[in-house]
Parts: sequence; structure tokens; C-alpha cells
Amino acid sequence: MDPRQSLQLRDDGTDQFLKLIADPFQSAFTVSALWASLGTSIGVSILLTIAFSLFRPRHSLVYAPKVKHADQKHTPPPVGKGFFAWIKPVIRTRETQLVETIGLDAAIFLRFTKMLRNIFIFISIIGCMVMIPVNMAESQKNNETSALSALTTMTPLYVNSKAIWSQVACAWAFDAIIAFFLWRNYRAVRALRRRYYQSSDYQRSLHARTLMITDIPQADRSDEGILRLTDEVNPTAALPRAAIGRNVRELPRIIKEHEEAVRELESVLAKYLRRPDQLPVQRPMMRPPRSQHSKHPNGKVDTIDYLTVRIRVLEEEIKHGRASIDRRNAMPYGFASWENIEHAHAVAWTARRKHPKGTTISLAPRPSDLIWENLPLSKQSRKWKRFANTLWVTLLTVVWIVPNALIAVFLSNLNNLGKVWPRFMTSLEAHPDVWAAVQGIASPAITSLVYLLLPIIFRRLSVKGGSKTKTSRERHVLGQLYAFFVFNNLIVFSLFSAAWTFASNVIDKTNHNENAWQAIVDSQLYSQLMSALCTISPFWITWLLQRNLGAAIDLVQMVTLAWVWFSKTFLSPTPRQSIEWTAPPPFDYASYYNYYLFYATVALCFATLQPIVLPVTALYFGVDAILKKYMLMYVFVTKNESAGSFWRVLFNRLIFATILANVIVALVARARANWTLVFCIVPLPFLMLGFKWYCMRTFDSDIDFYNRANLSDAEALGVSKFGKKAADRLNSKFGHPALYKKLMTPMVHAKAAEALKEIYQGRLDHGDMAGEYSDIAMNPMMASKPGKAEPAPFEVVPENQLDFSYFKDRADFREEFGGGIYGRPEDLMTERSQTPRSTLGGEWSPSSSRASSPAPSLPSMSGLKMHEGYAEPYVNPDGVLVHPAFRVPLSRGNSDSPVGNGLYQSDESETRLLSSAQVPAQTESANHLDRWRTGGYGPVEQDDDPYHTSYESYRVPR
Repeated sequence: MDPRQSLQLRDDGTDQFLKLIADPFQSAFTVSALWASLGTSIGVSILLTIAFSLFRPRHSLVYAPKVKHADQKHTPPPVGKGFFAWIKPVIRTRETQLVETIGLDAAIFLRFTKMLRNIFIFISIIGCMVMIPVNMAESQKNNETSALSALTTMTPLYVNSKAIWSQVACAWAFDAIIAFFLWRNYRAVRALRRRYYQSSDYQRSLHARTLMITDIPQADRSDEGILRLTDEVNPTAALPRAAIGRNVRELPRIIKEHEEAVRELESVLAKYLRRPDQLPVQRPMMRPPRSQHSKHPNGKVDTIDYLTVRIRVLEEEIKHGRASIDRRNAMPYGFASWENIEHAHAVAWTARRKHPKGTTISLAPRPSDLIWENLPLSKQSRKWKRFANTLWVTLLTVVWIVPNALIAVFLSNLNNLGKVWPRFMTSLEAHPDVWAAVQGIASPAITSLVYLLLPIIFRRLSVKGGSKTKTSRERHVLGQLYAFFVFNNLIVFSLFSAAWTFASNVIDKTNHNENAWQAIVDSQLYSQLMSALCTISPFWITWLLQRNLGAAIDLVQMVTLAWVWFSKTFLSPTPRQSIEWTAPPPFDYASYYNYYLFYATVALCFATLQPIVLPVTALYFGVDAILKKYMLMYVFVTKNESAGSFWRVLFNRLIFATILANVIVALVARARANWTLVFCIVPLPFLMLGFKWYCMRTFDSDIDFYNRANLSDAEALGVSKFGKKAADRLNSKFGHPALYKKLMTPMVHAKAAEALKEIYQGRLDHGDMAGEYSDIAMNPMMASKPGKAEPAPFEVVPENQLDFSYFKDRADFREEFGGGIYGRPEDLMTERSQTPRSTLGGEWSPSSSRASSPAPSLPSMSGLKMHEGYAEPYVNPDGVLVHPAFRVPLSRGNSDSPVGNGLYQSDESETRLLSSAQVPAQTESANHLDRWRTGGYGPVEQDDDPYHTSYESYRVPR
């Protein structure tokens, strides 16, 4: 008797619910369904690829943004306008060139994809040539299999015990193939890392010769204390420069609130000024935060005025916070920098197992990679946060079992829901077409939404868990996503019906006064688990076939294009959002790595149960290796370059997947044969663990360190010769971003300039500024109308400059969309690299580097006198032709400078509100034009301390 029949039958929906839970796949998968899935996947994928090839030459900004925005070094190979011209450079570009153009992280991602492709090609040959003939031949000997489908006869359901030897032999062969490719690629990753250490970018970077010291005791929280700590593990005669971390208190929170206020103001203005010639009668209103209710008893306030004044208040708070930072106490972390990379890595190698006075000394990451709020955490606090993070991730993983099962049973097939809910069945029968559309959309939409939110949730949990760097956070997210997917989407999904049937059978027998242990033995748990896996295996074949369709959708960027079109058509995007849409998007390594690892794990687990899954997986990785290579070469950028630190996480997860596959083979051997064959599988997990230990001992030290402690006498006795500004350089580059981060300026569209001038006229001469900062934050006055407050400044962006190429050198855009492959300008050693390009009066010509921004052109607007002639190149006082994108900000010009071609302005006060707005083509140095940040219009008188008269005093480190 089928165990499912042992469930107590009733006429209500409860009985139907129990039967559906016990067997969610009541309609068996057929070969025709498999062929239909294959045809749909390949057919739609080919159509999407053809559409991509057709539209790619006409929309290079979408399908090849890196060609336009990358500098000369990182520009990908040129691609022609032909229909399939994109395939040739993708195939011919080798790994050495890829490392130079797209970075080591992207190169290792492609290497990992090709490794999986090669692994599944080889094990597909063995699996299909051995397992399919054996399983089908043994199944045909059974008279009960005459009515079964070919997919069922490929499984070991009807294979006798003698033929199970083929499963064991294939398990050994598969492990050997996987181990070979892992070893081969581990060795290649080591070679890539060694070349990376010798690259000019790494040799010139500051973080390469810097160590990070955390958990510093109170007595050693000073620059001298760091020197004492590093001296205990320093095998060289070279002395470093040290910089202790400073307590920035509330500055990061205030700066974040400032950025949110700027973005909110931009959004409000974009909606309100969408049609400048037809402004709404009612100005936008809002309720201030609860903390501001006492100052605004009427409830609602004018949104534009409130946010503008709020931005002023926050900027004054930031100014005074930065000015008083030297009086703050030191923090339990700091940095030590050597002149030579060899010295820094030798100290790091010596300190890897030592903890002087309880500290942790390690190689410093890039400054942009640090999660600063987690650096001051103590060891105890970090351990507790990590433990709490593990609890939350585990809880989320376990809780998702129930909705995952309900989605699989009911939402993917609404007929099952109708069997449980009779009223719904009536509606389902009355409107079959409507509910069919809901069924086709609801299940994948909810599942996709969950999988989009999961990385965001795990990233926030990882930050709360104490991750010190963004790259380590991404590695943690990858591990958590992989555990979530394997547990919920593979183990629970595949074995839920077997576990439910087993439990119900045992309960039913114990209710009939049978011994519990005997009921467990009689339930044949191993056979039920194997039967459930074989039954569900065709589902994973069709599921993996659909992944090829997902790869083609990624290539066409359907989701991104649909969202941008919807936003531009029905919403009111801000200029900042429009600029960000034209930037090369960052590549989500954690999510894509998780998908690849999960696909590989599914294929390995079902390799012997349903061998046809192997060529399907090989096909997916073969196709995606080409498509992702194009995407990384021409579309995506690496937001935070980790120089290949993902490799060890990937290696460990593949080892786990291989061991899990061995457990599946052992389960089949126990269910169909005896313990002897199980014992033949037992050595495999231990061999894989031994292989992991061998690779770790052989390769990891060369991957992690430029050199070990085996320095030559000359290197060990070498003395560092620091420049005069070495200590200042370390303090500025490894100082908290809150001390020097440029503050955002609200952006508005040029078409709204005149309307914006009108709505701000005379509206900002009072507010909560007078109550809170009356002694330090006086509203700047208009020169032409004494006593009248000057309206707030904005950065006016013309329509033809809503492009990332005009802003890619600015920190507020570079931080999100990549500031370089190996390092960012703030991480380089040379003094010239520390100077923004906008302040360099370099020679310019139309044939300049790709990194140069195209010459901007502004629309003619009355009152914008300072921009006249700005679109043309000009000659500076030294006679050098300067591109307008790199011109010196007008606020730095002398009052007696001649005005020619709009190059100099003798009196800035002649320009009113938006005539003095910041020019978008200018980079960070142009932020001097912020009116409320310089204290007013007109030339600023200088005194002996420039920090007291310029907003730069709290924009840059002192």
C-alpha cells in the first residue's frame, strides 16, 4: 500500500491539502514536456540574441557603455557595427588582456565560468556514456517499466544491486575530474595574483604597503603606540609612518542625512518643475520629522523651503564637526605604512599568527573598501554581532521553508489551491484565462522579488554582523545566499514530499499500537528519499534549461531597459538619476557566483540520478561563458575590486557540492544495494577534504602575500626614506571619509532654471536656521539688494549633458560606478594622482584620451552670464590650450581678470541665483561655487587661516 494512502481521508479541504503536500508533483514530467522546455529555452534565447545583435550597434550607450567611458588603459577592444561583430573580440581576447582592461575580479569570474563549463563537459561524457545505458538496460529487465517514460528509466529506480557499481565508479571519476580542474585553476589564480602584485597600479598604490591594526588597547591609541605594536612583529629595520583612527562621532550620520535630503530635494523639484511653463498652483507640502514637530506646530510645511533650509543646517553641523575633530578621542584602529611593499608584507606575514597586546595586524584594504563604522568594534562586540547575524540568517532560512512549500504547491498550480478552497475553484472555473495569466505571473514574480531582496537583506545583516570591508561583506553574502539556496531550493524542495510521507506513515503506524522504532524501520526511509529524488529530477532538467533563457535576458538587459523606460515615461527622474542610468552598471558578483554554484550543486547531486542533467548544465555554462564575457568587457564594471578574493569561497563551496553529491550516491547505494558499496564511497569526502588542505598549504601564502618573511639582507636592513608629506598622505588617504568627503549639491534640469529662480525669490530669508544657528549661519545677502537673502545654489544640468561622461571623475558618481579597476585615484602614491583632473591645466585637443569628457555646451538662458562661451576651449594665462571640462572654477579667478570669451568674471555678484550655478562639466574643485558654503557672493577676503574663510576647510582633511 502506498504510504500516502495511510493518511486519514476526509471529504473536506484538509484531506486535499495533506495529499498535495505529500506529493506536490502529481502530474508526472514527460519527455514531451522536456522537449517543449528545451525548444522554448533555445528558441527564445536565439531570438533575444538576434535582437541584441540588431540593436547593439544602434544603442552603444546601453550595450557598450565602457567603450565611451573607460580611459585609454581600460578601454575594451573595438567592436564593429556588423550583425555578429561582437563575437569576434569576445572570442579572441585572452585572459592577460582581460586582467588589464576589466580587472582581476572579472577575469577570475570568467575563468570560474569556463572551469565549470569544462568540468561538466567531461563528466557529461562519462555520465551519459556509462549511467544512461546501464540504467536503461537494467530498467528494461523489469516488467513493470514498460509503461514508464524514458526519463524514468534513466534513473536508478529499477536498477538491481549489481549495477549500482556504475554509480560508485562514476562518483570516483567525477571527483577526480573536479579535483583536477580545481587544482589547475587554483594554480592559475596564484599566477594571476603574482602578476597582479607586479603590476604598476599595485606597485603605486598606498594600500599595498599599508597595514591595518585593529583592537588597539587604550594605552597604545596614538601614532607612537602603533609604532610600538608593529615593532614587535617587524623583521626589518624599516620604520613605518603611523596614523591612529579618530572618533568622528555623528559626522557619518549627518553626512548621510545630508545626502538623503539633497536627493529628496532633487526629486521634489523634478516633479514640481516637470513642466516649468505650467507650474502647479499648490506647492508640495510635507510633514517634518517627529524631532522637528515642536518647531512646526502647524503640521505641514513647504517641502522645497524646508529641505533647502535643512540642507543648510546639516552643512553647518558638518563644518563645525570637522573643525573640532582634532579634539576627539582616538579609536582602537589605525594604519601603518612603509615605503617598500616588501617590508609591509613581511610584517604582515610575521604577524599572521601573532596578536601583539591582543591586536590584529593585517594587510590594509583599499580605503574605499573599508566599512568604517565597524572598525571601532571590540572583539567581544564583533563576536556577538557575528553570532546574532548567524542566528538571523538561520532563522530566515528556516522560516522560508513554509512559504517556499506553499508557493511550489499552490501558486505554481492554482488548480491545487482550488482543490483546497472550493470557493476559489468556482472563480477559477468561471475565469480560467484570467487566473492562468495570474498563475504565469504570480509565482515567478514573487520568487524573483524574494531573490532580489535576499542579497539586500544579507548585505545589511553582514554589515550589522561586523564585516570590516565591502569585499568581505560580499563574500559573506555569497556564503549565506548559497546556504539559503541549497537548503531551501534543493534539499527541502526535493525531499519535502519524502520526509512528509515518512513522518505521516510513522505516525499512522504508531497510532495503531505499533512500536515507533519498528515503524521507522518498516518505512524504508532510504528508498523513499531516493524515490523522491528520482521523481523530482526531471523538474531540475527543465529548470536548468530555463537558465539559458535567463542568460539571454541578461544580455539584452530587458529588466533594466523596461525600468528606465517606465521611469522616463511615467515618473519624473532627477538629473542625477538620468546621469546614473547612462553609467556602466556595477556587476553583482555575490549573486551571480551564487547562481553558478547553485546550478553546479544541483547538477552534481543529480548527476547519477538523472545523467541528462549534465549536458544541460554544460550547455548553460558554455553559452553564459560567452555572454558574460561580453557583458564584463563592454557593459559592467567592478564596483569594489578585491583582486580575486572570491576564489577561496568558490573553491570551498565546490568541495562541499562534491561531498554532497557523494552523499547522494551513498544514499542510492544503501537504498538499492548494501553497506559494502556505501563503504566504497566513504573515502571520497575525506579525500576531497585532504585535497582542500593540500591546496591551502600549497597556494594560499603566495596568493595572499607579495613576499614572506624570507627577505634578503639588503631588503631587511633597508631604511625607509619618506617624503615630507608621507605622514599627511597616510592621514588623508586612510582618514575617515566623513572628514574629507565632498558634499553633494542639488541638481536641477536646465529647462527649469528660470522657473526655479522664481519659486526661490525671497522665500529663504528665515527658517529654523535663525533659531538654531543664528550666531554662525547667517544667510548670504544679495549684492544688488542689500538685506535680501540670496537664494540657494543649484547645479544646473543641460539636457545634452545628462551623461555619465561629464561626471565620471567626480567622487559622488565614481564611488558608485567604479573609480578604476585596480585602484582609485585616492589610493595612488604620486602627488599628481592626488590632484583632481579638473584642476590640471593640461593640454587638450579633440584627439585626447577617451577619459576626457566631451566639450559641454549650455543652452542660452538669460542671466547665465558666467557661462557665455564656456563650450569653447580657451587659452589660460600660460598660453596652454585647456579643455573647458578642466578649467579652473570661476570663483577662483581674480577680480581684475579680463573677461574674454566668457572665461573670467570680474564680479560674481552680477549673476543671480542660477547664473552662478555650478557647471556640470567641472569636477569636484568646482564645488567652490556653492553659495551657502562660501558665505555669500563676491570675492572672499582671505586672512592668515584659509580654513576659516572657505568651505574647503571642512571639505578636505586638515
